[in-house]
Amino acid sequence: MSSVRWLAGIVFVALVIPSLGAQEKSTIKWKFEKEKTFYQKVVTKTVQKMKVTGTDINQEQNQTFFFSWTPVKQDGDNWELKQKIEGVILNIDIGGTKVQHDSTKESASTTPLSDFFKALVGTEFLVTINTKDMKVTKIAGREEFVKKLVNSNPQMQPLLDKILSEKTMVEMAEPTFGAIPNIEVTKGDKEKGTWKRTTSLDMGPIGKYDNSYTYTYEGQDEKKMDKISVKADLVYTKPVTSNAGGLPFKIDSANIKTASSNGLILFDAAKGRIDRSSMSLKITGDLTVDIGGQKTKIELEQTQETGVETMDVNPISVKAAPTVTPSPTPAPKP
Repeated sequence: MSSVRWLAGIVFVALVIPSLGAQEKSTIKWKFEKEKTFYQKVVTKTVQKMKVTGTDINQEQNQTFFFSWTPVKQDGDNWELKQKIEGVILNIDIGGTKVQHDSTKESASTTPLSDFFKALVGTEFLVTINTKDMKVTKIAGREEFVKKLVNSNPQMQPLLDKILSEKTMVEMAEPTFGAIPNIEVTKGDKEKGTWKRTTSLDMGPIGKYDNSYTYTYEGQDEKKMDKISVKADLVYTKPVTSNAGGLPFKIDSANIKTASSNGLILFDAAKGRIDRSSMSLKITGDLTVDIGGQKTKIELEQTQETGVETMDVNPISVKAAPTVTPSPTPAPKP
């Protein structure tokens, strides 16, 4: 009997050890190569359902931004990347009133909105990233950016000065790179297979958004892309100051929370960058706004879907922009 137990033990070890060693592992790390530009297409669809004093007000917004990123210089753990806004497509429907702009097409329109978005295209920033933790530490070009926007719409200067501070610009740039941990990860490992990230976006008179993200490594798909699932939790805080900062209203109180979230990142380890990603976030709640001393309660339900694609060539120069309303990249299947 002892020999049987011994043989059984050998068989157990022979079966278990390889299975333990077969845990899926991968090094999820950004790679930058000097002067090698990559491009991103970011598509966001936002649907808002609001009820104001018993009246339903619905809004749908579809926007597409085209960015180029060019690694310029490395200094130790820091990389400087030049970010350029290559194009903007915007479609908004507010209760049947539609607003459209497409910078990828010739247009004779000279409305304040078209001038505003024309000012966006061609804008460049110099973004400094610390590759140890993938945090954006500095962003240059803010002053020129705000000046261009103010020139196209001078009455927006008080608001832009408040919501586009240098700190806010850094916070807006960080999510592009911050999801990637720059370490080896292991599927199914609580410590090495899951990581968290928090961001805080203070928009002055609009309020503050604190986001908490949980990332989980899910192994590789059939194309050898590393899969990372994402859960997000958003906490909104009303503005601290009572100054509306140029807005026609003030936010008096707010109770808004995350109802659901679901996201997936496909990371190309060979190229060292995100290949594509998708994120769906639904928030619900209510807020009270003060318009000229009159307070109004607004019930809110908002769903936002965001898709990002990364490529080696400028998608604007390769293919004409779509004539239909753009929609987010479909979520990759886990």
